[in-house]
Amino acid sequence: MREITIEQFAAAQEDDAAFVLDVREGLEYVQGHVPGAVLIPMSQLANRVAEVPCDRQVHVICRSGNRSASMTTFLERAGVDAVNVAGGTDAWARSGRPLVTGRDPR
Repeated sequence: MREITIEQFAAAQEDDAAFVLDVREGLEYVQGHVPGAVLIPMSQLANRVAEVPCDRQVHVICRSGNRSASMTTFLERAGVDAVNVAGGTDAWARSGRPLVTGRDPR
């Protein structure tokens, strides 16, 4: 499983180069997520994997990096160019970067 740092993730966000997949549960997502992150909860990913793009890198994120690590491995096995975001949404927020609340990705 490949992993990127929050700094690498932030740089990719600035370039708008990657798809951001949040694998937390809905309530966690609504309370605060990385701008642009699309929610597909870990519990639903196996049934919704077709919604994950295969034409660009997918940055997988959760709260701390544990669930996303597991889902990154799953996606890699499914042929997706996926990387885990180390430290997750908590590390993003601790770095002073903004979170979005509500159901809308932006």
